[in-house]
Amino acid sequence: MRLCFLVEERYRHDGMPREVIRQLSAWGHQVDVVRPGRSLLRMSDAVRAGSHDAWVLKTVSGGPGLTLLEAASAVGLTTVNDARAIRGVRDKALAAAIGRSRGLPLPPTYAAARPEALEEIPEAEFPLVVKPADGSSGRAVRLVPTPDRLRALRAELAVEGMLIAQPYVPNSGIDLKVYCVDGELHATERSSPLSPDGGARGRRVRLSAEVAAIAAEVGAVYGLDLYGVDVLLGPDGPVVVDVNDFPSFKEVPDAAARVGRAVLELARRGGARSGAAFVGALTEPVLAPEPVPAVATGRL
Repeated sequence: MRLCFLVEERYRHDGMPREVIRQLSAWGHQVDVVRPGRSLLRMSDAVRAGSHDAWVLKTVSGGPGLTLLEAASAVGLTTVNDARAIRGVRDKALAAAIGRSRGLPLPPTYAAARPEALEEIPEAEFPLVVKPADGSSGRAVRLVPTPDRLRALRAELAVEGMLIAQPYVPNSGIDLKVYCVDGELHATERSSPLSPDGGARGRRVRLSAEVAAIAAEVGAVYGLDLYGVDVLLGPDGPVVVDVNDFPSFKEVPDAAARVGRAVLELARRGGARSGAAFVGALTEPVLAPEPVPAVATGRL
């Protein structure tokens, strides 16, 4: 197969997706890498029908890669994930509206283009977690305990663009991260980015049936195949606090091979979502199957 990976400069040296690209190449597939943030692109040549079996995006929120992916989708190319699904989770205000309307356990979410507008949030909702609507990797996530503190942060928040605010969910300080690789769920836990150690390296944990069902439903609601879900175990049960369309897959065993196989399968299916993700407790590590051999499709 011939695949195109759109890789933002920020992720140029990251293990994900570099290791996936290396694995796919080792299996005999042709992988073209485009760095949209640094390249001059002739769009009519870069995006054309039949150029690749699938396009894969690993970019920052708001980066130029999503425009290219949407262009590829518009001319009928397979994209991983679906370009519309990515748009639906990259904008966290939009993602909150979609998720709440479909019954996912998301906290109430306020959105504002100007930080002073957040000061209208009732005091009873504090403490708040405030973050950019296009944020990622825990960037600029702030715990704001009082309205006075929110006012003091006005100038600092003004540089972040569109903002969202959610009532803080009391929790143990541990984030549960659930990764989905084409139907398989893997759970890890790590310190919250709001904790003093700022989200230290995590470890694999067993996944309860309740959280597994929620994680599987996230994929169905947003139309994602490769994704991650951040879950807090609050006093009233699990709460979804973030969804990522192409996460790091940290602590997932054989992550590069698993993601590579998922990309190939999605390319063969034309990007259609697989059946419901596995729902239930993962009690043992899943052994990686044998590598998928290259498929001779001919060079386009």
